Amino acid sequence: MIKSIILAGTTLLLMAMAAQAGPALSTTVMKTDGRTSQPIGHYDFCQTYQDECRIRSISDTPVTLTSKVWAQMVEVNTKVNTDIKPETDMEIWGKAEVWSYPTTVGDCEDYVLLKRKILMERGIPVNSLLITVVRQMNGEGHAVLTVRTDRGDYILDNLEARIKPWNDTRYDYLKRQSTHNTGAWVSITDDRQVLVGSIETQ
Repeated sequence: MIKSIILAGTTLLLMAMAAQAGPALSTTVMKTDGRTSQPIGHYDFCQTYQDECRIRSISDTPVTLTSKVWAQMVEVNTKVNTDIKPETDMEIWGKAEVWSYPTTVGDCEDYVLLKRKILMERGIPVNSLLITVVRQMNGEGHAVLTVRTDRGDYILDNLEARIKPWNDTRYDYLKRQSTHNTGAWVSITDDRQVLVGSIETQ
């Protein structure tokens, strides 16, 4: 029984990965502005994982999107989305805005943290793996992982099976981690807001 479940899970993972063999051909880079406030959940996370929030990057160069890097992105995104079951912070902790590394269940920020951690362990530089805060079209806040590449910015999202260019997602982008300091945040200038709003209301 257990073996059958493992095989079924592996099959689903491989099918999901095969469904996205390559990145979208056209994408763009987010425009960021000056420094902005740090999300309270990330602030509390940094009190526990202080070393992770003190990383400085001199280089601003995004990761080169090779076939190997793309395969890692797809594999990690699919596996974490499959292995972790969604639950709210209130359901898990009994309070809001608790950012943590999930083992079996997690909120959107937890998915992001785990994906970021695994991709860093696989060699993708920290300045290309940025926790990003967005607003959904229903007004609710959400977190995704932005992967900065030489072909543009891509989004790893627990609400979406496929990795998409950031400009192909229906979110209002608010802020993300700085490329130079993992403990600092910068605002995002989302030039697509009017376009996304008009598409949604049609």
